Amino acid sequence: MKRNTMKIISKILTIAAIAMTMGSCGPDDQAYSAEEIAAESKKANAFFDKAFDEMVDRSPMYQSYLGIKKDYGKWDEMSEENAQKELEINKEELQFLLDSINPDKLDKQTRISYKLFKANAEEAIEDFKYRHHNYPVNQMHGTHAEVPAFLINIHQVTDKSDAEAYISRLNGVEKLMDQLIVELKIREEKGIVPPKFVFPMVINDSKNILKGAPFDSGELSTLLADFTRKVNTLELDATEKKELVESAKEGLLNGVKPGYEKLIAFLTEQEKRANTDDGAWKFPDGPAFFDNALKRTTTTDLTAEEIHQIGLDEVARIHGEMKEIMNEVAFEGSLQDFFQYLKNEDQFYYPDTDEGKELYIDSAKAIINNMKGRLDELFLTKPKADIVVKRVEKFREQSAGKAFYQSPAPDGSRPGTYYANLASTRNMPKYEMEALAYHEGIPGHHMDRTISQELTGIPKFRRFGGYTAYVEGWGLYCEFIPKEMGLYANPYSNYGRLAMELWRACRLVVDTGIHLKKWTREEGIEYYTKNTSGTEREIRRMVERHIVMPSQATAYKIGMLKILELRSMAKEKMGDQFDIREFHDVVLTSGAVPLDVLEDLVNDYIASKS
Repeated sequence: MKRNTMKIISKILTIAAIAMTMGSCGPDDQAYSAEEIAAESKKANAFFDKAFDEMVDRSPMYQSYLGIKKDYGKWDEMSEENAQKELEINKEELQFLLDSINPDKLDKQTRISYKLFKANAEEAIEDFKYRHHNYPVNQMHGTHAEVPAFLINIHQVTDKSDAEAYISRLNGVEKLMDQLIVELKIREEKGIVPPKFVFPMVINDSKNILKGAPFDSGELSTLLADFTRKVNTLELDATEKKELVESAKEGLLNGVKPGYEKLIAFLTEQEKRANTDDGAWKFPDGPAFFDNALKRTTTTDLTAEEIHQIGLDEVARIHGEMKEIMNEVAFEGSLQDFFQYLKNEDQFYYPDTDEGKELYIDSAKAIINNMKGRLDELFLTKPKADIVVKRVEKFREQSAGKAFYQSPAPDGSRPGTYYANLASTRNMPKYEMEALAYHEGIPGHHMDRTISQELTGIPKFRRFGGYTAYVEGWGLYCEFIPKEMGLYANPYSNYGRLAMELWRACRLVVDTGIHLKKWTREEGIEYYTKNTSGTEREIRRMVERHIVMPSQATAYKIGMLKILELRSMAKEKMGDQFDIREFHDVVLTSGAVPLDVLEDLVNDYIASKS
């Protein structure tokens, strides 16, 4: 559900490229007094926070992500009527901004906020015509998987009223699924239906939610086990706990069961009508939609053809560096032979047992703890919130991604979490452990996402907003910088870093191949198989990810390349004055921004030192 929630949030926070130049000084700065600039900036920031707070007030689920319990027993609205309402709110907010705020009278950070808010609102309005160009349920994410993930990971139970809110949400699942089915029908009327391969995975994941008590005589179901565990931690007498658990069982039987059964029935029928066309080119105005998606994702004006070529060039470069590692470890044979060696040798994998998976988690914790102790070498600003490492829960590990990060609750009630998917340790090689932990944990997403939340002096929509190229570009950049610190001492770990970067380069090629050049799923799989050491499962899942999330995977490499380009520029222009810690502060302390805005921030930093 998190992604569906974020669609509402994106009415304010759409990933946006900002076409205008953003310097640190406005054209009429000298025409206004410091008092006038302070007053106008205060008015603008009050408006930005009011808009954000009102958006949060309309989203019970986002409230929960932020640790707010105002509408704790409710789900978000997923209806067409609500989508239209959000559009009108966007229009009204944009008009107020244009009519009531003078951008020339704003201080530097507020001027950035003005331009971001304006562009976000304009592009949310412009993109409304594409609101159905997606798959609300797919093997990567969707309401069917995110309802239980939300209840387990986000819905905290600290007192009886929280438990009652959990039960209320269980009872509300049927209505939520009814709304979801309506949305799926609307998309089908427009010719937007997932390819056939999606359906078995989504249907199976949905059926998994209905396994176990109270649905059958097996062990406790995933949700009942979670609810029971949470209630048992409360300081209530046994009778109260029993009554709550019985009410939860009723919610599961009366809300969750019929809701999921309706969804399963609909998807089972829709599967018969699905085909094997994979690319966004099949959508109404598909090519225009994909061009627009690339702009939003990368926050650049790079064309699909240009991105495809960047990917080909990067694949060739990384292959060259991998061959140097082959020489270092005295491996004889071709690069393809090296790929096969790494796939097949048991020494590169923990045992695929509970003990082996525990060893993986312990090793990941050690990597992150070691980096925690060295953050002063790289950063001036560091996150206050802690980070934990967890396995992806069993109910979703077959469909969830390889690894991912969940931000902490702003109120400190939930730490940041690095999730590792250990459905099979053969998909999580030891040589990739370091790079994966650096990307998802420290200094990757735990730094950029958590520091952004903890910032002061910028409005909430920037603290909690996100631009994929910035966020994932930072994550990929953070796989690289530990090498400069002397980490990746094992050549195979350095290979793992390159192997993960190679994945991101291949993504540029295959994503555009599928959605621009009409590559089939099989052609995408063939490209990865030929050019990477990924397992068959990894490769298949990555290609299937490209298919259901057009453009998303292009953000990583484009964002990383831009950060490296800006760092190189700053080093060249600043010489001995360059300080990597200050550079990282510039990147991290304005929140997530489009790449052109990031460039302006770096240019301002360079100018301030000259």
